[in-house]
Amino acid sequence: MDDQSIENFIRDGYLRLDNAFPAELAVEVRARLWADMGLSPDRPEAWTKPVIRLGHYSDPPFVAAANTPRLHAAYDALVGQGRWLPPAVMGTFPVRFPLGAPGDDGWHVDMSFGTENSDFLKWRVNVVSKGRALLMLFLFSDVGPQDAPTRLRLGSHLQIARELLPHGTAGLTLGELAADGFASTAHCPEMAATGQAGTVYLCHPFLVHAAQPHQGTQPKFMAQPGLLPRGAFDPALPPSPVQRAIRFACGL
Repeated sequence: MDDQSIENFIRDGYLRLDNAFPAELAVEVRARLWADMGLSPDRPEAWTKPVIRLGHYSDPPFVAAANTPRLHAAYDALVGQGRWLPPAVMGTFPVRFPLGAPGDDGWHVDMSFGTENSDFLKWRVNVVSKGRALLMLFLFSDVGPQDAPTRLRLGSHLQIARELLPHGTAGLTLGELAADGFASTAHCPEMAATGQAGTVYLCHPFLVHAAQPHQGTQPKFMAQPGLLPRGAFDPALPPSPVQRAIRFACGL
């Protein structure tokens, strides 16, 4: 990973890795998810919901997809060697079908702590991104422009960092951060996370993103796990690119 890729990540908030894991693993994962949904790719008449959410999986094909040498090198480059935990599970999976509005396509930032609260609007995030090193989007099917690709607001992580800074380690809840519908990032350029199965988008934890309706023909299979930090933020260590983006946004 060259210096320009790192600088692009700091500026835009994401890094796209093509062929991050083998397409053969994507085939295995899709077969398991079809079985767990009780559905078939050959019987579209049985598809009745725009989105079905499946949980976290620890089976070998799922874990292998998140732990390829290419991905480990990228985790090192963006988060820092020794500062992340190898993913032990893969998920969640919002499987999206071409059946109209999903009802879950609002702009948001993934929260990283306080998730024991039953009210997800009270889940929290703070300026040092406690509990999350990266937001990750794993494509387990080919995703084109019509296949409900996740929308990314480029550079929005910088605005979120500035909004979190005054609130210190306590941070903000999702309800507080989303009070204006993330209008403060509406000016950011928008990009769709497309790609072939095996593509992974490694995103800054503060990147504002959203789902969208599926207008294609085949279901979209994607997982959105977080990369977990190995320990708490340590100001004594050299800042990683994730931390450099926060420092840059806050003028530090």
